[in-house]
Amino acid sequence: MCLAIPGKIVSIDGNSAIVDFDGIKQEVIIALVLNPEVGKYVIIHAGYAIEQMDEKDAMEAIEMWKEISEDQSLDLSDML
Repeated sequence: MCLAIPGKIVSIDGNSAIVDFDGIKQEVIIALVLNPEVGKYVIIHAGYAIEQMDEKDAMEAIEMWKEISEDQSLDLSDML
């Protein structure tokens, strides 16, 4: 099973980016994504951005992750 959590690119430096996961910012590798841009949403797995997604789908997925974390009494940072 794999967890893929969406986040928003807030800055890019070469093949890495800072991605915001609902207030939690982490550095990820973006080398696998074609034309990454600040402000775009990406799906992250194991520290790598693996796909870009549109904002509507990203927001729906983020809401689902929030529900899952609340149901399991976890903080979103526990899943990153």
